[in-house]
Amino acid sequence: MSRFQGFTKKELLDIYRIMFLSRKMDERMLRLLRQGRVHFHIGASGHEAAQIGAALNFAPGKDWAYPYYRDQAFVLKWGQTIQELFLQYLGKKDDLSGGGRQLPQHFGHKALRIVCQSSPTGTQYLQAVGTAMGAVKAKTDEVVYVSSGEGATSEGEFHEALNWASRDKLPVIFHIEDNNFAISVHKSEQTSGASVYKMVSGYENLARFEVDGTDVFECAKTFAKAVKRSRKGEGPALIVTNVIRLLPHSSSDDHSKYRSKKELEADLKRDPIDVFSKRVIKEKIITKKEIQSIEEVVSVVVDEATDWVMEQPDPEPEDALKNLYLSWHNPGPEPAYNGNGKPIMMLEAINHALKEELERNDKIVVYGEDVADPKGGVFNVTKGLSDAFGNERVYNSPIAEASIVGTAIGLAVHGFKPVVEIQFMDYIWPAMMQIKDELATMLYRSNGNYKADVVIRTPVGAYIHGALCHSQNCESIFAHIPGLRVIFPSNAADAKGLLKEAIRGEDPVLFLEHKGLYRARITERPEPNADYTIPLGRAKIIQEGEDLTIVTWGMQVHQSLQALEKISDLNASIEIIDIRTLNPLDSETIINSVKKTGKALIIHEDHMTGGFGAEISARLSSEAFEYLDGPVMRVAAEDVHHPYHPNLENRVLPDVNGIAKAIRKILVY
Repeated sequence: MSRFQGFTKKELLDIYRIMFLSRKMDERMLRLLRQGRVHFHIGASGHEAAQIGAALNFAPGKDWAYPYYRDQAFVLKWGQTIQELFLQYLGKKDDLSGGGRQLPQHFGHKALRIVCQSSPTGTQYLQAVGTAMGAVKAKTDEVVYVSSGEGATSEGEFHEALNWASRDKLPVIFHIEDNNFAISVHKSEQTSGASVYKMVSGYENLARFEVDGTDVFECAKTFAKAVKRSRKGEGPALIVTNVIRLLPHSSSDDHSKYRSKKELEADLKRDPIDVFSKRVIKEKIITKKEIQSIEEVVSVVVDEATDWVMEQPDPEPEDALKNLYLSWHNPGPEPAYNGNGKPIMMLEAINHALKEELERNDKIVVYGEDVADPKGGVFNVTKGLSDAFGNERVYNSPIAEASIVGTAIGLAVHGFKPVVEIQFMDYIWPAMMQIKDELATMLYRSNGNYKADVVIRTPVGAYIHGALCHSQNCESIFAHIPGLRVIFPSNAADAKGLLKEAIRGEDPVLFLEHKGLYRARITERPEPNADYTIPLGRAKIIQEGEDLTIVTWGMQVHQSLQALEKISDLNASIEIIDIRTLNPLDSETIINSVKKTGKALIIHEDHMTGGFGAEISARLSSEAFEYLDGPVMRVAAEDVHHPYHPNLENRVLPDVNGIAKAIRKILVY
């Protein structure tokens, strides 16, 4: 059979079928919106040729895809069915992307390796880079596709992704579908030189292409060249396809308010469906009758799929609570402490835990800023690990926190177990979008299809004269994020057992390490063996008592013990609970203790207002109110930033004398 532009007639007919199918789906979806059956729509109309030209060159189920919300024609060509896409659009129970959890046009398909997307623009780039890292580490020839509109390239994470991908020559294809508008803002107001292609010219090893996105043949040839190059290990590519947006940005937008009638009419003349059909008819490859036949069949298919999906079950209300965690809070009894080794401090315990887990699981990778030898981390926590396991498994990252977490998500998607370090919690904020909207939501938004079991280690805390930006705690902010485990040990044995549990678990974890405890003798414990783990959500009673319950964690465990020496004249019997994990929180142990003592004092280093102590206090008020013999009291840092000079720092932080004073005050009730 003769070919046209490298395609058989059968292949050309299929290209037209998918283009027209995507267009008719947009039309039917908008009709359902007007009928009140759905609440949102974002269309692919005008982008079809570029998307199909891209998808033609990948191997679905082998390669990976991180599409964006406008990639409907792309995922159809990748292998998703019309029924699957309508299930997602209407948020039905059997929606393979998320079971009704996500907005329409948020694609995902585990078997096809379409990674469940979320709504932020630009976060997908770094995850795609991480999955490409995984492909290289696994020694495969997989290639990763990631797409966005041109507006999202203004996000810093786009450039972070290009930096890492080009530096390491990773197999990623960045597809920028340039329709000139980021909602209503023209690219001349967004992009330097109004050209993404020109803007990225400085990245070494990055192949760049710019093509007419309404010409499926030009797109297909360009993607073929780029994918072949990446599959051979020659590096990433960025392809800008100049497309048209035939619909408003979304159903919430009215483009007539910022686009002229003349401009919209000019776009209609470049409609990729018309461009394709006119060309193949002119070349006498496909007849007008064959085109009409495809359109008639597709129209029937869309009608039937719509009727079918309307009959499919909606999710049950209780489904909203499922698939938030893989390891739910059901810790069981804590194993017996088997600390028979020599006494070690917290820093050594964390180092040993990482070393033992790297030996145990060859899928673990450890990276972050300065973590590799000879430095071994700014606190030397990772000292010796890259020497022992090589720079393929323990390595330095760029100084870019979003890059660290975003790539870790992508590595986890590929099947690796990233244990990454954010050098100081004070600098975790550039990664907040990746943590809050990506890492913590992956399992939930995909309805259990994808997990992102990343462990993030980060030093926290004051008392070292670190001033405003080397002293923060902030654990309450992260405890507020559903889907993220938060751990805060106070001694060497707990640090080792909890870190091992975090690494062996399947949920994302934020593991907080107090800088002031790294080398503190008060944290020393006989080292437990390599099999020692501590279930999450199991608080520890440091000492038992009858008159008062102190609830605390981290550095304040030790300050509380020291404070008891200052109130020895009271002969009070005081129980101290180290919660160890904020999420999950062992409320049962706390409440049972307060039922016994009748009084509660909560002590933490984070700021008073909005600190996690307020959450514990609220639970005690609602679940143990009738047992309280006085107000629930708190000791915490003042609501100011951390100053540098010791006189100033000491004034704003909890101290032993302040804790002793609070104990005396509450005991008199």
